[in-house]
Amino acid sequence: MRVIRGRAGDSVTDRAVTATMLRETGETGEPAFRAWTPHRQIAFGRRDTRAPRYDEAVAAAESRGFPALERSVGGRAVAYTGTTVAFAHAVPIDDTRVGLDERYEAATTAVVRALRTLGVPARRGEPPHSFCPGDHSVQAGGKLCGIAQRVRKSSALVSGVVVVTDRDEIADVLVPIYEGIDMPFDPDSVGSVDTAGGPGDSDAVCEALESVFVGDAETRIEDASDIQP
Repeated sequence: MRVIRGRAGDSVTDRAVTATMLRETGETGEPAFRAWTPHRQIAFGRRDTRAPRYDEAVAAAESRGFPALERSVGGRAVAYTGTTVAFAHAVPIDDTRVGLDERYEAATTAVVRALRTLGVPARRGEPPHSFCPGDHSVQAGGKLCGIAQRVRKSSALVSGVVVVTDRDEIADVLVPIYEGIDMPFDPDSVGSVDTAGGPGDSDAVCEALESVFVGDAETRIEDASDIQP
């Protein structure tokens, strides 16, 4: 399994690293995994961009020091403070019509296991009116993680975000953003690893996720800055 560590020099290039990882998994049949801390940003989903007051949401993000980016897949707006962890697991597939639920199940179980190794009493689910609401989430004193999936012809990408620290900053910036995209949001629904009893250490969270997702597979380590999109 390829294991990619670190991040690229800017948000756009960093996102391209994951897209390249997914494409190459489909070409080679070799799974890949990365867990890292993306650059500070608000990542808006495709449906967000169609909201009548989307421009207000973007302005709210940028006025608080969060560059606004748009992603073609995934759910609603997510905040990355620089300590927030993202993970992405690319796996080869033979048939796009099967395996979706199984991949979600495996990823959710893996995140719960990883967080529990850090002392977090993680469990499935999310509080009402959480950020980026979805059926595949993990909580402990608030939503810690949301999981999404992207399927291509020969590969699938299961990815997610884990709030490690900065829960108050994330809650504060998402209030006007979710107002702008006309989505209910309760700032008290935001959790974090550190407030749930785990370490406020992004590297520790990355290592825990990598350990569980990779397991006993033979690994080939690469640095994200060395990958050419």
